[in-house]
Parts: sequence; C-alpha cells; structure tokens
Amino acid sequence: MIKSKEDLKQYLEEDRLALGKTMDDHPKLFGDEIWKFEIYLRKCEYYSMRQKTVWGGVIGLYYRFQLHRLSFKLGYSIPLNVVGPGLSLPHRGTIVINSHASIGENCRIHVDVNIGATGGSTEAPFIGSNCYIGPGAKLVGNISIADNVIIGANAVVVKSINEPGTTWAGVPAKKISDKGAHHGLMLI
Repeated sequence: MIKSKEDLKQYLEEDRLALGKTMDDHPKLFGDEIWKFEIYLRKCEYYSMRQKTVWGGVIGLYYRFQLHRLSFKLGYSIPLNVVGPGLSLPHRGTIVINSHASIGENCRIHVDVNIGATGGSTEAPFIGSNCYIGPGAKLVGNISIADNVIIGANAVVVKSINEPGTTWAGVPAKKISDKGAHHGLMLI
C-alpha cells in the first residue's frame, strides 16, 4: 500500500522494471497505454491515502479520470491498493480483479484473467509474490497462492496452492511441475 511519496517512487520504479522499460524511457505520447495505466493506478493509490486537501483532491480526481479512461480502453478492472509493486501487464485485454483480493510483489498477469470471489462473498484470493498468472486463468474464492507459483493458461484454481515454486494447470488446477517462477519459467 502506498502511504508516502517514497512508496510511490518505489512502486513506480518497480513497475517500470517489471514492464521492461529502461531508466531513460518515458511513456510515449501515443502508445505505452499499459505503462500509463500503471502510473495512473499508483498515483490514484497515493492520492487515496493522502490527507485530503483541495489541491490534492483536484489532482486525485484528474488521475482517477485518466485511470478510468485507460481501464475502459485496455479492458482492465483493477481496484486500488490490491496489487504490490512490480506489476507486469504484458498485453491489453480483459483482466478482472476483486477489490478484496491481495496480490504480492513482482507478479505478471496475462489477458483474460479473473481473480474473484464467489456468490457475492468478500473472500477473494491472496496471491504471493513473484507469481505468473497465464492467459485465461481463473482464481476464485477464499484461497491463497504461495510465492513463485506459475498458474498455466486457462487454469481454474479453486483450492489454495501452498507449495512455493510449483507450476499448476488444468480444470481444476493440478500440480504439473516442481519448477515455478523462481526457476526462470516466467514466459512472456
């Protein structure tokens, strides 16, 4: 959670690195919508935690407008204060995350992913750090995912994964390998 200007700088820097941008890069005027989305997401998180002032409210409202505009354009439904630093969204396309979910640091989330609750419940997944969530994966309910886990394409995860450094796939998801994200299997 971003509570200070230093936290904001750290989140922005780790997100930049996760997106593969160099230190000299800046978002282009046309293009780089995903990077701009992540910047607006982090700035909205920062301004939502700050003490409210008139000027801060105006700036926060501007960032919320930009975030909403890009969310609609990219197909993302990612609430504030849910994802840790180092977020990597490699492609535009539908990504839906429940506001009660929690996602750790350095996670890569692909297109058509749904991380949610069931039946109106507020109990949503807790995902550890350094996880890779493949295209089309669905993670549902009051579950937890250990660190360094890979969730394969189109997998449906309805039970907790407590083994760090493993790979899971299928419907319902089953362990297919003892090699996880820390073994260099973070595919693009």
